[in-house]
Amino acid sequence: MVDVQPKVLDARRILVVEDDYTIASNLAKSLENLGAVVVGPAGSVANAMLLIEGGAKLDAAVLDIHLGAEKVYPVAEALLTRGVPFVFTTGYSHASIPNAFAKQDLCEKPVDTRALARLLSARLAN
Repeated sequence: MVDVQPKVLDARRILVVEDDYTIASNLAKSLENLGAVVVGPAGSVANAMLLIEGGAKLDAAVLDIHLGAEKVYPVAEALLTRGVPFVFTTGYSHASIPNAFAKQDLCEKPVDTRALARLLSARLAN
């Protein structure tokens, strides 16, 4: 159960990029319970880029760094270019993130939905 304020992400369109179906489904459901409109989930860089380049309105994103054999960094770059805030999720440390993204927030897996919601809310407030 998520114990942050209900609907803290009310009507915010959040892109979820996660290649593990179970994690993606649970994350999407948790975000929806907080009032978010989930875009995706996308399980690959190509699928995420289709959503971004296809003109999907996005307020923020949650990006798993490792998507099978590929990394999510092209998606992160596209979001930065568009001014869309995002939070990385990973089982690795912050030190594994390239310097270009060193200032981005990180939620270590398993993702604490309360912490993720706080990070997203803070990013959206800026």
